Amino acid sequence: MLLEIDTQSQMPIYQQICNQLILGIATNKLRPGEILPSVRQMADEIGVNMMTVSKAYTLLKNDGYILTDRRNGTKVAEKQTIDPPFQERFSKALELLLAEASIHKLSESMVQEKVKQIYQKFEQ
Repeated sequence: MLLEIDTQSQMPIYQQICNQLILGIATNKLRPGEILPSVRQMADEIGVNMMTVSKAYTLLKNDGYILTDRRNGTKVAEKQTIDPPFQERFSKALELLLAEASIHKLSESMVQEKVKQIYQKFEQ
């Protein structure tokens, strides 16, 4: 899975890496147990500093998306069950998105339809 980094984006590069790997996991482009490139390899492949990749990997590891082992490298973790910290982050992020949708006058039905369209990408 080749990541595409937008150096002109306001979003930090480490966050772009996190987001793209999470999307890859959700859409099964990255499967549980699949080995990811080392920090050095990933940095070289996408042309960024190793510390940037390391930060992304650390965040992904802390959230349970990847597992790291000095002997076996970094691999995709099994899909997770819902836990309270995730539920809290999800609720806060969703509340902010829905607030923005309301400000931009998106109707509830439009929001529901968009959620349905997007969620279908992640069904297995």
